[in-house]
Amino acid sequence: MTVQEPSSTSTHVIRKKITGHVGFSNLPNQVRRKSVKEGFRLTVMVVGESGLGKSTLINTLFNSTVCAPREPLHPAAERPKTVAVENIEADIEENGVRLRLNVVDTPGFGDFVDNGESCNPILETIEQRFDAYLSQEHRVRRAKIVDTRVHACIYFIQPTGHSLKQIDIEFMRRLHNKVNLIPVIAKADTMTDEEIFDFKERILSDLAFNGICIFQAAIYEDEDEESVAEAEEVARAIPFAVVGSDRAARTPDGRVVRGRTYPWGVVEVDNPAHCDFGKLRQMLVRTNLEDLREHTNQVLYENWRTEKLLAMGIAQDLTVFEEISPAERLREERIIHQAKLAKMEAAMKDVFREKVELQEEKLKQSEVELYARHKEMKDALSKQWTQLMEKKKQLESGSPDARKKTFRS
Repeated sequence: MTVQEPSSTSTHVIRKKITGHVGFSNLPNQVRRKSVKEGFRLTVMVVGESGLGKSTLINTLFNSTVCAPREPLHPAAERPKTVAVENIEADIEENGVRLRLNVVDTPGFGDFVDNGESCNPILETIEQRFDAYLSQEHRVRRAKIVDTRVHACIYFIQPTGHSLKQIDIEFMRRLHNKVNLIPVIAKADTMTDEEIFDFKERILSDLAFNGICIFQAAIYEDEDEESVAEAEEVARAIPFAVVGSDRAARTPDGRVVRGRTYPWGVVEVDNPAHCDFGKLRQMLVRTNLEDLREHTNQVLYENWRTEKLLAMGIAQDLTVFEEISPAERLREERIIHQAKLAKMEAAMKDVFREKVELQEEKLKQSEVELYARHKEMKDALSKQWTQLMEKKKQLESGSPDARKKTFRS
């Protein structure tokens, strides 16, 4: 048992052995008690063409009648014009653990002549559930947030043995970044083992070529070798070749199992040698249910939420998440304040210089005007002085006519 003590720096960690019992090793038990008390929620969407056994597989997965058998339409009945989205809720309890199961069925998918719009109602349903969760997050009181987001989408592929059809590629291409995709080959008992192996290789090749990401079970290296080997075996089985049956069948050796009876024998649903149903149930429920919920919340929903808020013009200031010491913060604020003062001082100097230049220009203009008036007055006085001097000379000359003219003037 070790404990980590942070040192003065954020990158160096001191590890020490504890000498006595502290008690934090009991935290997993505390989490378990809380989880058992509150229960769990799981929303699974099943998508595929009619007749591939979607309802039967759900009933087989949870060993109970969750989805009622669908009645076939009468030949004279009006056919639906678009894909329907049906929501089925069920409370299941196992060994004291409660699970609120929400199954989203999509009857009518792929049943039309033109299936170009078949993906739209399903995509709208997933985004509407994201919107509902986002609205709950924005409420003032968020004590009870109900998670109705789709945590897993089981997509049923027809056992054709060839490559994926265009509707399969288009659906998974449009939804792989909105939901955890789990592709399964339906009714795998109609194919041989060699055909299933080749079909899986073609499906994985088509997914990689079209850039479609499917859910991969997490493999934790710190677990025991047996658990790691089981997780790797489950990962290699994707896409799962499954057989669904909620009916009992008797094998030639007298055992009663869930399976399908054929003239040549019995296909056992829970037998790993017959199909991948056990691996699908192990990944979906037993080992990776919480991984599905966590990946939906932390990756798929967060990416959708970011795109939606950015489209609404809401941007996040990432600097609010930076950890800065108070001294560093004060130093930055002082630098910013000094920069503001320097800017204000420079602006005041510019204003003062402009006013001085304007005043100097006015003084120069006044000086020019005063000089012009001085010159004008000087010229006028000089002219008067000249006239007086002439009159003085005439008076001094003593000429009678000049005196008369002078007196007259």
